[in-house]
This record gives sequence, C-alpha cells and structure tokens, in this order.
Amino acid sequence: MFRNITLDKIVRFLIGFTAVSLLILILYNFSNLVVYAIIAVILSYLLDPVVSRMQAAGMNRTLAISLTLTSGILIIVWISTSFIPIIANQMASLASQLSYENIRIIATQIEQQVISNFEFIPPGFLQDQVAHLSENLFDTGRLPDIMSNLIGIFTNLFAAFIVIPFATFFFLKDGHKIRRDILQLVPNKYFETTLSLIDKIETRLRIYFRSVLFQSLLVALFSWIFLSIAGLSNSASVGITIGIANTIPYFGPIIGYLLSIVVSIIETGDFTLVIPCLMAVFLVQILDNAIFQPLIFSKSADIHPVAILFIILIGAQTAGIIGMLVAIPIATIVKITYNQVIWSCNNYYVLKSDSLPQTRVSEPVEETKVV
Repeated sequence: MFRNITLDKIVRFLIGFTAVSLLILILYNFSNLVVYAIIAVILSYLLDPVVSRMQAAGMNRTLAISLTLTSGILIIVWISTSFIPIIANQMASLASQLSYENIRIIATQIEQQVISNFEFIPPGFLQDQVAHLSENLFDTGRLPDIMSNLIGIFTNLFAAFIVIPFATFFFLKDGHKIRRDILQLVPNKYFETTLSLIDKIETRLRIYFRSVLFQSLLVALFSWIFLSIAGLSNSASVGITIGIANTIPYFGPIIGYLLSIVVSIIETGDFTLVIPCLMAVFLVQILDNAIFQPLIFSKSADIHPVAILFIILIGAQTAGIIGMLVAIPIATIVKITYNQVIWSCNNYYVLKSDSLPQTRVSEPVEETKVV
C-alpha cells in the first residue's frame, strides 16, 4: 500500500488540496459574485434554445446572443415601467396602513377569534408579541441601520445589473469552450463517464428551470386575477409574491395562504376578505396541481416526497429562502451523479484495477424527468 505513495503523488495531492482550499475561500468571501454567476448560468440555460435556433437559421451566434439579451433587457425595462409602478403604489398604500395602532387592533381581533375557539390559549399571547415586534419596526433609532441596509441592497442590485448580463453573454458564447476545457482536465479513464454525467445534468437542469419559470408565471398571473376578483386591492404584489413562493415545494402554497390572509386583514381591518382571498388562492392551487404541473412537467423525479420535504428543510436551515429555492436542483445533481457513478463502476470498471478489461455497455436512456 505505502509502496504506491510517491513524491509525485504527494506533490499533486498538496497542489490539489491547496487549489480546492483557495477556491472555497474565494467562494466564501465573494458569495455575491457566486450568486451572480449561478443566475447567469440559469439564464444561459433558459436562453440557449432561442440562440441555437437563431444560429441554425444562419445568424452569427454572437449576433444572436446580442439580440436575445437586448430583447430580454428591453422586456425587463418595459415590465419595470409598466407593472412595477403599479406594484410599488400598492406596496406604498399597504405600508401606509402599517401604523402601530392598526397592527394592535388587528392583533386584538385575531387573538379574540383564536381564544373563542381555543379556550386553553392564554389572553395576550399574540398582543404581547405584536407589541414587541411593532416597537422594533417603528423604532426610529434603527433608521441609520435601515438606510445602510437599503444602500447595500441598491449597490448589489446595480452590480447585479452589470455583472449578470455580461456573464450570461459569455456563458452563451463560450459555454462549449468552458465545457471542453473542463473535460480536458479529466483523465481518459473517466472521460466517458464525466461527459455523460455533464450532459445529463445540463439537460435535466435546463428543463427544470424552464418549467419552474413558466409555472411561476402562470401561478402569479392567475393569483393576480383571482385575488382581484376577490376584492383585494394589493392583488398584483400579492399575486407575484405567491408566484415566486410557489417555486418552493410544499412551503410555497402555505406562504401564499398566509400572505393573502395578512394583507386582506391589513387592508380591511377585519376578516371580511379572508375567506374570499383564501378561496382565490385555493382555486389557483387546484389549477396548478390539476393542470399546470401535469402539462409543464413531464414526469416527477424519482425522489420520494418525504425526501423532498427534508431536502427543503435542510436548504432552509443552511441558506434560508435561497437554500429552499436551490435545494431541489442540488439534490437532482447529486442523484444523477450518484446513479451515473454507480452505473459506470458496474459497467466500465472506472474505479477498479486497470488490469481489468473495460466492457463497453450501452447506457440506459435517461428519461426526461423534472423534480
């Protein structure tokens, strides 16, 4: 065993360990840039089919990428000038009603309703907590910290607006070169396994992100429409939030219900809109589960629902909302990697002795599945 350890292997191990350590350190210290890069990769997955079709029609790929990104930016600008002011006005109107007195009155009404149905709950359980939160919310002494956080948010948004389009452009333009450079680092013994693994992961993630985006847009649109019919003034902002939250399995619909209840009570000061808003969100969830998901998603991935629940909880514990959003894609990557490595070990002997013959067996066709 120790006879196989040579100075060359020790040096290679130390170099590799140092490189990985530096990479982890860089990723930790520049986490914002890592997030921007991940967003750019997702956008490149979403836009690559459009660019490829334009290229297949005879257009230069660089020109096709430029036109696609320019069109996307113009659409974002149009949405910003057309819909964001509406949402901003609704949020401003909602914020104007968040006075300490209104919050106290609403908390009192909710507490009375709960205590009337559950007598074992002690009086003041909600009012005391709301009073404490309201004092922190309306504490003027925290204004400098709030302003500092807002400045940091706008700075990050400005940086994201600059970095993400450029990164997306180069991922679309040089993605095949990046992939080739990565594959050149792989030993010949593992080349076929790695190539198949990358292809399956890219295919699965590409379909997943497109499907989730389309589903989120439909849920947001119908939530907006149904909540407007229910009589909610802030239907646009609540509907869009529900659409975004719906990307989180299990917890997304719960967030939609809670948000509609809270906003409806804040708007009216009573419970008159609670039932109509709950019915609106419930109808959207029926549409999502009965129509949107069967049409958008081909098949569910072979991951047990209980496993998905724990995966999301682990993501939430690790990185909050962002962790919940990326938990399923990461779990999908891990599952595909595990299956591919196990299959390759059994068929190609990639981790066994070099003296054994490498049997070439046709790989099973990967079904198009989305979590």
